Amino acid sequence: MSARSKARKRALDILYQSDVRGDDLASTLAAEAKRAASEPARETSWLYAREIVDGVIDNRDEIDEQIVTHAKDWKLERMPAVDRAILRLAVWELLFNDEVPAAVAIDEAVELAKEFSTDDSGSFVHGVLARIARSS
Repeated sequence: MSARSKARKRALDILYQSDVRGDDLASTLAAEAKRAASEPARETSWLYAREIVDGVIDNRDEIDEQIVTHAKDWKLERMPAVDRAILRLAVWELLFNDEVPAAVAIDEAVELAKEFSTDDSGSFVHGVLARIARSS
């Protein structure tokens, strides 16, 4: 697994944990930063995970608006929390990180959805992200 794939998984963990617990995302990120400081071997994945989560924090309203606009007949609150977290990190990559090709961001998100969410989540995540990618 590449360092960026590991970082996406770490970012997913942070986003999901904050959402499920109802905690402030910045506080969850700060707690994870403390833990990461004691794990120098995982520094490479931590740096990109932090970049993703910081990006979601900074652009949350626009990211959520894109998700709601392109998730036909789905409200954010109705989505499984893990799907919401995956979509947020992938939309940040699509819209705010020029270093990641759209196809890579979408494929990585779909793989996370297949691994950590429902049987239908992979196709749902793919459909939402493909519509966002086409519109941007």
